[in-house]
Amino acid sequence: MNETPRAEPVRVLLAEDQGMMRGALALLLGMEDDLEVVAQVSTGDAIVAAALEHRPDVALLDIELPGMSGLDAAAELRVRVPGCRVLILTTFGRPGYLRRAMEAGAAGFLVKDGPVEELAAAIRRVLAGESVVDPTLATAALSAGPSPLTPRECDVLRGSADGATVADIAARLQLSESTVRNYLSSVIGKTHTRNRTEALREARHQGWL
Repeated sequence: MNETPRAEPVRVLLAEDQGMMRGALALLLGMEDDLEVVAQVSTGDAIVAAALEHRPDVALLDIELPGMSGLDAAAELRVRVPGCRVLILTTFGRPGYLRRAMEAGAAGFLVKDGPVEELAAAIRRVLAGESVVDPTLATAALSAGPSPLTPRECDVLRGSADGATVADIAARLQLSESTVRNYLSSVIGKTHTRNRTEALREARHQGWL
């Protein structure tokens, strides 16, 4: 039995910081008869406001955006705009990202190098209530296991970026310097690295941050 077709096109919000990529995706998706890109944003901080204004059916979110990440925005959309399905679209197929995306309530996770026909099909599938995940990435995520880092260890490790000192991190997170050192030591041990710079690089590579 055939499903009754939607009377209106699927409303899509697109969040991508690279202008050329964003424009190309909007153009290609707009060529699909049943899809309409109703909003385009270039920063994570603009996602929720745009979704509240335009009420998209599906939000396509990049992960690494200026301001709020696509993963954090996905979690906020789940609360603020629960009728909007989220599809994460990223250049970085990192196992840790997939786990975090699913925890944030995303309905799908695809890498950007696939054909637009697959993306259009994925939009229709998540709107129909399915979950859509790149199969290669799903296999890698299962074999990699969950992140070994606690939320507080992640906070401290993020705070160590850009040459921040232990004192800087302690002040920013309202922790003692000895506590910060303990967290950093734990992170270095869990990532099997030699220092916090290597630990930060490894955690980002795994998609734990």
